[in-house]
Amino acid sequence: MTTIYIDADACPVKDEVYRVAKRYEIKVFVVSNSPLRVPKDERIEAVEVRGGFDVADDWIVERVEPDDIVITTDIPLADRCLRKEAKVLGPKGREFTEDAIGDALTTRALLEMLRQGGEFGGGPAPFSKVDRSRFLSKLDELIVAVRRRKRT
Repeated sequence: MTTIYIDADACPVKDEVYRVAKRYEIKVFVVSNSPLRVPKDERIEAVEVRGGFDVADDWIVERVEPDDIVITTDIPLADRCLRKEAKVLGPKGREFTEDAIGDALTTRALLEMLRQGGEFGGGPAPFSKVDRSRFLSKLDELIVAVRRRKRT
């Protein structure tokens, strides 16, 4: 059975995940470092983890299984989940893949170095309606693909 894990502290698409999960009857774990409200639904469970940096990531990685879906912007978490054969999707609809994760990790390290040196500022582009639409489409596509593969 496929499960969705949301790296939830700064995730802008939680409500979208809840709606899609309800339609497909999929269990969702909403993992955060602080208390979050989630809909009253037996398939949606809030998990608050405390203890420091990467504790929420560790919680997800310890439980994720092949063909589960992880929603995150965290590239190192995406890499760890891909190694466990999970599907990983960013909130803007970008799927992280084995083929591209190395480049993403390298780019992240380079940008971090530039930020620390004061050579680069700012953050990601603002979240848009197009991003939300792309995310919903890709999430639906991933769920259908996983279900199709499990039937064969």
